Amino acid sequence: MPDPTLLLDADGITHLYRRNAETLLIFFQRRVHDPERAVDLVADTFELVIARREQFRGKDESELSGWLWRIAQSVLTGAQAREHREEEHERTSTRQRRALTDQELERVEELAGTLTLRTAVTQHLGDLPVETRAAVQLHVVDGLSYAAVGRRLGIRQDAARARVHRALRTLRDRLGPALDDWRGGR
Repeated sequence: MPDPTLLLDADGITHLYRRNAETLLIFFQRRVHDPERAVDLVADTFELVIARREQFRGKDESELSGWLWRIAQSVLTGAQAREHREEEHERTSTRQRRALTDQELERVEELAGTLTLRTAVTQHLGDLPVETRAAVQLHVVDGLSYAAVGRRLGIRQDAARARVHRALRTLRDRLGPALDDWRGGR
């Protein structure tokens, strides 16, 4: 029997991943029917394994496997609950936003110092693939829910969410100094 403290050290986690990642991917794909979302859920599962490794009280690989699968089920349940809440919010939301005038928009941007940031975002947004840029435009700029973005683009809500999330992460990485300057100006 392996030393329980070694089950979740760096090598132990690597071994756990190699032994279970493919099976977890299949598990998630069969439930969410979206390969990108399934990959994200596998990553979320192992992120929690790493974050909660101090909580594992098992003594062997069998108990570790059971613990991993309980985390995976929890990750799936959480993702499905978030999706349900978003869909419910979309169905029940009646709030109408007042459109700001061009002058009001310019004043808000001036106050916030976002002109430089907006210019950088526009430049880097143009560098994204067309389908990714469309998802960001619909969700971030047009304010559509992930479900609505998915319908517009002919993809599942989970895929729309993943597409927007990855694009925003890419933009954040590419913006670097412009984003740091803007944050410093707060």
